[in-house]
Amino acid sequence: MPSWKRSSRDPERLADLARGKARNKIQAPSRRWMGSSPSHAFMVRHYLDEIDRLKSIVEVFDARIATMLATRERDLANRDTIPGSGWLAVEVILAETGGDMTQFASAQHSASWIGVCPGQNEPTGVNKSGRTRPGNSNLKRLLGTAVMAAVRDKDSYLSAFFRRISARRRGRRALIVDMHKLAIAIWHVLHGQKPYRDLGADYFAKRDPERAMRRMTKEANSLGLTVRFEPIAAA
Repeated sequence: MPSWKRSSRDPERLADLARGKARNKIQAPSRRWMGSSPSHAFMVRHYLDEIDRLKSIVEVFDARIATMLATRERDLANRDTIPGSGWLAVEVILAETGGDMTQFASAQHSASWIGVCPGQNEPTGVNKSGRTRPGNSNLKRLLGTAVMAAVRDKDSYLSAFFRRISARRRGRRALIVDMHKLAIAIWHVLHGQKPYRDLGADYFAKRDPERAMRRMTKEANSLGLTVRFEPIAAA
């Protein structure tokens, strides 16, 4: 920030620093008193110094993270293939887990550690709750954001799975189950050191075609229509 912006007490100059919608609130009276109070100037100076201090801390941590990630190029490239992820997500995952998936006995153990395993409230083990157990709040928040971005891609497996679960359960429940799926995928990507392979939105139809045809027939019948399935002739 230019030095004049830090030391200026001129109301006109200070008012012109407003951005976005704040500029609509600049009135003539505010210009007259802006910067005239010594107490306000003291507090603004304090806030600016605090912002500079926090920026310097962020720069130190950014440099440290860059150094640690320099040797994890393969993990970074593989992790970046998972839907809904970005470089910040990669950094958070590697920072929280250390990138060493051997510390977890299985993918289910890693998901349980993160805290994205839906609760089992029945003696039979039937999941009826959308709640999750306590876990790593940073990764849990990250998975939630990644899943919400991934379900927007209608051609992805996570999006198809979300629609499949939300059709008979609440949306929150479907979100948590998708977070669980994503946590499992992350474990396999980092443990096997291989890129993520999306199963595709048609995975469930291909896995159980008869069920898919029954569903389409039922939907057509609800509209007063009937359908007939015939194999496509080979070219």
